[in-house]
Amino acid sequence: MDAVFSYAGRTAKPVSQPLPTRVGGFGGVQGLAAYLQAECITHVVDATHPFAAQMSTNAVRACDAAGVPLCAFERPAWQAGEGDYWVHADSIEGAVNALPDTPARVFLAIGKQNLAQFAAKPQHHYLLRLVDAPEAPLPLPRTTVEIARGPFDVAGDTALMQRHGITHLVAKNAGGAGAEAKLTAARDLGLPVIMIGRPQVPERPVKGCVAEVMAWLSHSAT
Repeated sequence: MDAVFSYAGRTAKPVSQPLPTRVGGFGGVQGLAAYLQAECITHVVDATHPFAAQMSTNAVRACDAAGVPLCAFERPAWQAGEGDYWVHADSIEGAVNALPDTPARVFLAIGKQNLAQFAAKPQHHYLLRLVDAPEAPLPLPRTTVEIARGPFDVAGDTALMQRHGITHLVAKNAGGAGAEAKLTAARDLGLPVIMIGRPQVPERPVKGCVAEVMAWLSHSAT
């Protein structure tokens, strides 16, 4: 099958893929539907981050408009286990509210898109781990930035949290093994985790592994 790989363009140097690659947005639902028709796309696999709700919503609506079948490739959400101390939040605002009022040292493992809301609690020191160095001043007054690209391991994340004296971890429930080490490290260190639940997206077929996606493609393409 011919295929094209689409990136949003938020990472300066994305990992190369063995497929033709395009970078950037489509111009909303209408723009994506027009692209699908112009490029004669017959199938769409939505493999975006579980928190890229706008892109996933646009993909469902554009595929409906263009008459193109879609399935989502979505890794299962993380589940709290024995020894975990999780506080569940249903939004970024909920995670901010869940942080203590007294100063803390917070590993803010949520990327760079939603930092401004945490400025509501400027008394905390925030540790950020980003793929690219910030191009503009960060909206948080007390911040340390570590530049790194996953996957990460438990030993490294444990050492990171100890080195920075972390007392709380804030994470989005992205699922998958590549970023799970921080949760194990927090459990081992006895740290509370504020876990942000996934946003709602329109109903669509969902596959949990690559083999299921490939089977869907093979079946629906015949």
